[in-house]
Amino acid sequence: MLFKDEKVPPWRDQLTFRAFVVSMLLSILLTFIFMKLNLTIGVIPSMNGSAGLLGFFFVKTWTELLDKCGHLKQPFTRQENTIIQTCVVACSGIAFNGGFGNYLFAMSETIAEQSADESYSSNSVKNPHVGWMMGFLFAVSFVGLFSIIPLRKIMIIDYKLMYPSGTATAHLINSFHTPQGAVQAREQVLTLGKFFSLSFLWGFFEWFYTAGDACGFNSFPSLGLQAYQNNFYFDFSATYVGVGMICPYMVNISLLLGAIFSWGLLWPFIETKKGSWYDAKTSDNSMHGLQGYKVFIAIAIILGDGLYNFGKVIFRTIPAIYKQLKHREATLPLSESPPADEKSSLQSYDESVRAQVFVKDEIPTWASVGGYVVLAAVSTAVVPRIFHALKWYHILVIYLVAPVLAFCNAYGCGLTDWSLVTTYGKLAIFAIGSWAGAANGGVLAGLAACGVMMNIISTASDLMADFKTGYLTLASPRSMFISQCIGTAMGCIVSPSVFWLLYSAFPDLGKKTSPYQAPYAVVFRNMAVLGVDGFGSLPKHCLLLCYIFFAAAIIINTIKDLLPVKISKYIPIPMAMAIPFYIGGYFTIDMCVGSLILFVWEKKNKADARAFGPTVASGLICGDGLWTLPSSVFSLFGVRPPICMKFLSAATNAKVDRFLHTT
Repeated sequence: MLFKDEKVPPWRDQLTFRAFVVSMLLSILLTFIFMKLNLTIGVIPSMNGSAGLLGFFFVKTWTELLDKCGHLKQPFTRQENTIIQTCVVACSGIAFNGGFGNYLFAMSETIAEQSADESYSSNSVKNPHVGWMMGFLFAVSFVGLFSIIPLRKIMIIDYKLMYPSGTATAHLINSFHTPQGAVQAREQVLTLGKFFSLSFLWGFFEWFYTAGDACGFNSFPSLGLQAYQNNFYFDFSATYVGVGMICPYMVNISLLLGAIFSWGLLWPFIETKKGSWYDAKTSDNSMHGLQGYKVFIAIAIILGDGLYNFGKVIFRTIPAIYKQLKHREATLPLSESPPADEKSSLQSYDESVRAQVFVKDEIPTWASVGGYVVLAAVSTAVVPRIFHALKWYHILVIYLVAPVLAFCNAYGCGLTDWSLVTTYGKLAIFAIGSWAGAANGGVLAGLAACGVMMNIISTASDLMADFKTGYLTLASPRSMFISQCIGTAMGCIVSPSVFWLLYSAFPDLGKKTSPYQAPYAVVFRNMAVLGVDGFGSLPKHCLLLCYIFFAAAIIINTIKDLLPVKISKYIPIPMAMAIPFYIGGYFTIDMCVGSLILFVWEKKNKADARAFGPTVASGLICGDGLWTLPSSVFSLFGVRPPICMKFLSAATNAKVDRFLHTT
């Protein structure tokens, strides 16, 4: 009713030049952020709200300046704001779906050298190059957009799926364009700008002290030298603090518990078995030593958690679909929409207007089905030319089953906001990798198949969540689909370019000595090796420990689901606990600091914390993420920091002093 007197612009008018200029700028910024997180910890927070807020700020500033000059021709609407958010999320999402931190980089020789596939051959390795990466993404990223378009009305209007993230973003955009919401939005933007600047300047300041390995504030032994050697220290990273403020408390606590259990208890215990469980002469980075336990136990937990949640979502989805087909008016088990007899006339008015706009600009079924068939055929022909180990019939099978899996994932996201895209990708690794066989490059085939599967399923569920946002903001589905396609095309260029910049600027990228270790790339590579070669390469008792931790992940999840919410909310999340098993606990300290800041803030002023907490977090993340660009450029041109700040024990410092005096 607030927008009753506001005319909804035609779908063509929602697609403006200024919207796509702003989208491009924001996409580059968020791609740097996502790429950095992908290559460091692998935890990607939702930035949909930030994209909507930043889009509102930039275009609102643009239109107000034009209005003052008397040149404003088209006012800024919430539909245009939605188009910007859709385009930005589609573009920056390629930074994750593109596999730069997992399956795509896992194909490289850098990662192969650190995996269990120590006798890898040329047919199981493909080093990154910006050309083939762009070609691969263009071949596979658009297919998923056409896979479940015919079901959009059923899922959004008939089934009334919630898509919590899409709904939250829509409410945020709607609030920006009301008088009261616009005032708060301006305050949020000022707060974001302040913390953005502070974070960027802090990154610049930190850079001065990183002239060598293990130099600078990110190597500060804040909890002691012994803790530092076991990867426990505060990293002074604005990004991780910001991510900690966005992630739920239990995610951060689970990360910390996982770090304490693995690096504080399990790995020191296994180290005492050196010479018994594994050869004492084995390198620390060898998969036949301690590194093998770290990687494969983490894989076991990830697989256990992923398969459990896959089964849970399927178990909930199938009965819900059956119920909807049998009783079209029935309420979904997890839907938060109120019963019909409790709906006010205002809600009925909202739903009728939204439904009318949503079905007005129809995307023909023949266009979506034809688009899927044509793009799948092109992809089936092109992808085997990029990855010779992946045959056309492998891809054809993927494209035959993908729409069903895409629907299941999109439906599950609508119910629970939980995307299982990486689980489907891992299933493709094992299925296609073992089908191709080790001798025929099964490792590379499995990783490439993972990429094809992930891109189809992820883009389909993302598009449906964006349709929910558009449904609530009265944005045309046709304009949103075009925006999604343009954003995807941008992402196929921007993401490989950003990755290539980092890859060129940091020659040790992907190695243990690099600030960008790409931990999930090693995990995905070893999954592919495990799927092709079996368990023969694991060190002693490693397989037994994997079984134990796989079962533990399923048991913890089962207990969590059986107990009441007031108790289960305090049980840790196995998937989150597994992340620090391999890369250490340094980032968990930062993220818990972020949680602590938000917790104290909520105790002092809950309303302010809820309104401005995500804004402060976004500012911290965006500022530090943007600093990645100039630091990479400095590295490319050989500009080195002037100072190396290191921390030594008193005994080591005395030895250094004596050495310097004698020389």
